[in-house]
This record gives sequence, structure tokens and C-alpha cells, in this order.
Amino acid sequence: MNPHAKLVASLSLLLGTTITISSNHWMMAWTGLEINTLAIIPLISKSHHPRAIEAAIKYFLVQAAASALVLFTSMNNAWHTGQWDLTQLTHPPSCLLLTAAIGMKLGLVPFHFWFPEVLQASSLTPALLLSTMMKLPPITILFMTSHSLNPTLLTTMAIASAALGGWMGLNQTQIRKILAFSSIAHLGWMTIIIIYNPKLTLLTFYLYSLTTIAVFLTLNTIKAVKLSTMMISWTKTPMLNATLMLALLSLAGLPPLTGFLPKWLIIQELTKQEMTTAATIIAMLSLLGLFFYLRLAYYSTITLPPNSTNHMKQWHINKPTDSPIAITTSLSILLLPLSPMILTTV
Repeated sequence: MNPHAKLVASLSLLLGTTITISSNHWMMAWTGLEINTLAIIPLISKSHHPRAIEAAIKYFLVQAAASALVLFTSMNNAWHTGQWDLTQLTHPPSCLLLTAAIGMKLGLVPFHFWFPEVLQASSLTPALLLSTMMKLPPITILFMTSHSLNPTLLTTMAIASAALGGWMGLNQTQIRKILAFSSIAHLGWMTIIIIYNPKLTLLTFYLYSLTTIAVFLTLNTIKAVKLSTMMISWTKTPMLNATLMLALLSLAGLPPLTGFLPKWLIIQELTKQEMTTAATIIAMLSLLGLFFYLRLAYYSTITLPPNSTNHMKQWHINKPTDSPIAITTSLSILLLPLSPMILTTV
């Protein structure tokens, strides 16, 4: 890809995200979402492979439909209330339409159909952006309008997302699809708590993004996109695979790793809100996700050659000193002892 085109796309991504998260007017928020959508498309399709082009078209169509729905929602709300402020969403049908639009943007159930396919057809760097940075503007809009949204609808979508994300990830052999369903399951955790404690949703998103960045950067270094490739990576980079295993277990939410903190706080907050049943259901559904995270960890560290994989062995590999991987993996594993300090921000 042309370096100038890559620079323009990257700056546009930053600009679109900044516009959306800092705006109070619906038109500015919609503009930021559109800039983001147009900026990520060249990065998805940069390999010029037919599947990458197909993924870019799928992503564009879904995001264009969701953005049109956001624009229609804001105009409908302004028509009935005379307000263009994001925090003044008070018209009930507009609240339902906005929930559907943001669910489509994020990939929440039942609007999840595009996300695993787009992630699978993208290379690892655009897949990382789609899983983390591209979700920040829609989550910010949900954060700013959380007081107006329907609790029953959001709880239903959240539990359905946690269930489908865990269930559909069980039968996958492609790592990007597994991480896509993992993202859908984590979005369920973020959505279920956003009405009761919006700051906790942001904290969950930040910690999820941190752990996902560590996983994707490690996968990009060992050049692993499917389970059969991970099976032979231990002999090449044993220490990197060991930290990958810990990052995956942190993503699963196992104590005493960082990923346990948001799930612990969300279950505690749901119990305070007398939603013990919902907390129990979503905690049980997270066990489905734990299974495929353990399978990924098993393939990355415990399966040693000789094995029955048909993948060609790569005997030579560059072993660069990668500071971002060291920093993100350390934070994604070791932040739980800092939870008292983190709790002061929630």
C-alpha cells in the first residue's frame, strides 16, 4: 500500500474517532462515524485479494446502513424535541432506533452477522483496528445516551451476544474468527452494565482493547492465523508463546489476571442493582468462551512437535525486540493488583 495513502487513512481514523468522542451535536458525531468508515476501507482491502474486497464491501454496506439509521434517529428526535444535543435523546422510538443502529455498528446480536466474516477476510492489523479502535466511537455514543436507553432491550441483546459469542466460537479453527466471536461476547458484558454504570463500560472496553492488542501483536509476530500454525510456533518463540497463553487467559477473565477485574466489577454492580439472575446467566455463558480460550492456549504452548499437522514448518524466524508487545502483554496480565486504584476512577 502506498505510504501516503496509509498515512492519510491512519490520520483520518484518528480524526474521525476524535470528532465523534468529543462532539455533543448529532451531526458532528455522524460525521466522525462516516470519516471512520471511509478511512478503514482502504486498510481492509489493501491486499487486493477477492476476499478482502468482499469484506470491505460488506463492511461499507453495513456501516452505511447503520450511519443512515443514526442520522434518521437524530432527525426524528430533533423533530419531536427540538434538540440536536446527544444527551437530549428523549423520544422513545428514537431511543430504540439508536440502540439498533449502534448494535449494528458494534456487531451486537442480532446485528452480528457481518463482523466475523469481515475480520476473517482482513489481515491482522485491520482486524485489530476493527476489534478495538473502530468500536470506541459507537461505545462513546452509547455512553452519552445511556440514561435514555431501554434497559430490557439492552439486557436481552447483551445476554444474547454473550451466548452467541461463546457458542459460535467453540467450533472455529481460524484464529481471527475466534477473536471476532470473543469480541461479540465481550460487547455483551459492556452492554449489560452501560445503563447502571457507564464508566464501568468504558473501563471494560479499555482493558479488553489492551488485552486484544497484546494478542494481535503477538499473533502478527509469530505469523499465526489458524490453529495449525500455532501448533508449531512454540519451538520458534517459546517465551512469546508463554506470554500469549497468559494474555489469552486474561482475555478469558481468569483470576489473578487483568481480564478478571471488569467481569468481577460488572457482576458486583449487577448484584447491587438486584439483577442477580442476569449476572448469573452472563457469568455462566462466559464459561463457553473460556473453553475456546483454553483451547487456544493449549495449542500455543502445550502441543509440541512432533504433531500431526500438515502445515509447513518454518525453521527460520526473525526475533526482533518488540517493546509494544512487552508493554501490552505485561499490562494485560499484571494489572489486577492495581484494582483499588482503578476502582477510584469508576
